[in-house]
This record gives sequence, structure tokens and C-alpha cells, in this order.
Amino acid sequence: MNPPGYWAERRVVVTGGGGFLGSHVINALRDAGCGDVFAVRSREYDLTHEDAAAQLFADHPADVVMHLAGYVGGIGANKAYPADFFYRNLMMGTLVIDQAWRAGAEKVVAAGAGCGYPEEAPLPIKEEDFWQGFPQTLSAPYSLAKRMLHVQSMAYWRQHGFPVVVAIPGNIYGPYDNFDLEAAHVIPALVRKFVEAADDGHASVTVWGSGTPTRDFVYAGDVARGMLLAAERCDEPALFNLSTGDETSIRGVVERLTALTGFAGKVEWDTERPDGQARRVFDVSKADKDLGFQASTTLGDGLKLTVDWYRANRSVARNVVGV
Repeated sequence: MNPPGYWAERRVVVTGGGGFLGSHVINALRDAGCGDVFAVRSREYDLTHEDAAAQLFADHPADVVMHLAGYVGGIGANKAYPADFFYRNLMMGTLVIDQAWRAGAEKVVAAGAGCGYPEEAPLPIKEEDFWQGFPQTLSAPYSLAKRMLHVQSMAYWRQHGFPVVVAIPGNIYGPYDNFDLEAAHVIPALVRKFVEAADDGHASVTVWGSGTPTRDFVYAGDVARGMLLAAERCDEPALFNLSTGDETSIRGVVERLTALTGFAGKVEWDTERPDGQARRVFDVSKADKDLGFQASTTLGDGLKLTVDWYRANRSVARNVVGV
């Protein structure tokens, strides 16, 4: 475990720093006293290219690297662009970790993907089951590319003694998310639909699927705090679930959003759309034991924060489709 003042003494590079989770991590770093944070944006450094990744660390030497950059999206996007999801995520992870090591960083903390777990993993999902089967087929190109972060962490520790910690968040949601209906994950898509329906007087809201699948939803600010704890307290390769350990159905989220937004119309379930994996909930005991991490934001509080943020930022949020 590192001493108090850990972040005040370190230079930090956050890939994906202009994105959703990156915004929360940068806020958490600043709250922790880190005054030397560089947020990497893809328009400045295309991390799918080796020369750009090398240039990043030449321009911005780092003690700790938070690798959050990713090419992400919902079920529809994963179905439409599987090659892009595989290639971009594989290259970014591989190059960021390699170039961070070459540039003399102390460690990398990388965001993995909960969908990287085997589709048939027993619930609640434990870190030890990460390699016990194939992930859900539809998102496999994305999730297997992210799974390689764990392989690389073991390889670089064995050969170079370089620590890479891989954090596996649950289904993250919160302010700054992607609200583009073609690319968004379930909660931001639903937040947008219900806020717009309530505020614009729509008679109905259409929700993809049956509403029966369950997920372990976790507020982005909690995940950010967990990633800082991983950097502070872990100096060897490790895999941690960062989530709540609570299982909530999509229908349950819809019911909460109906109340939070004041939507008074009809909810229509489009069962022709895919549901995705039937159930997902994580065992979070390892992060509790080794990092002292517990998610502290309830789903009700987190949804309210997200709804309030989207209402206040609707005109500038990432909500391309339909605008």
C-alpha cells in the first residue's frame, strides 16, 4: 500500500480522458490531489498506431497510466462493426501497455470489460472464472480484445516485472456518458428516451428487448474511485471486479426512470430487438478485501444524478442520433 499523498507526487496519463469513464477518473484524480494529469484524446494521438503511442509518452512522461480508451457501443453497434471493435481495442491495449513500459512508467491500470467473462460463468461472476469459457457471441470481438489486457499483464510481469492491473467494471452509467441511441449502452439510452419523452410530451417510449435481462449496474464515479485504489494498493498484475454485486433487471431500471423523469405515457417493449446476455452480476469480494473498495452510490441515487445531468446538458451531450 502506498503512503498518503501518493497522487500529489505522480504524473498521470489517462487514455480516453475526454470520454465517459475518463471524465470521472480525472475528477477523482484531481480530488485526490494529483496536479499533473494529461487527458489523451484520439484526435491528438491515435493509439491504434505504434508511432502515436510512442509519441504520447515522449511528450507526456507518466508514472501511472490509466488506460480507459476504447471503441465501445451497445448491442446494435457490436453487431454491425465487429471487426472495428476487435482491431481498435486490441491495438490500443497492446500499444499503450508496451509503450508505457518502454517509457519507464511505474504501472498501468486498465479498464477491461464485464462481457469478457464466459457467457455461462456461474453467478455471481468471480475473477477466477475469467478464462473458463467463451464470452457472449455477439460482443465477443470486443470482449476478447479487452480480455487480452489480462494476458498482456501476465506476460509483461513475467518478463519485465511491469505491473498492469485490469479492472472489470459492471455496467457503468452516469454523467458524461454516450447518449447516441445507435451506440449507447442500456442506461444512457433509456435515460435519453425517458427524459425526452417526459420533457417533450411523447405518448410512448419504445424499449429494446423483453426487459427480463439483468445487469450489475455501477455508477461511474464509484468505478473511478476503485481504479485509483487499484493504482495505490496494487504493485503486481491483478484482475478486479469493480461493481456493486447487485442484480437489477432492465424492467426495474425502466420503472425507476419512469418515476424519476415524470414520464406518464406508455412503455412499449420491442421484443424483436436482441436482449443480449440473460443475467450478469459480479462477485466483488476480492476488491473489497484487497483494495477496500465498495460501491457507495445506490442505483436510485445514480440514476437521479444521470437524469439531472442529461436534462441540464441535453443540447451538448453525446446524443447524435435524432438530433
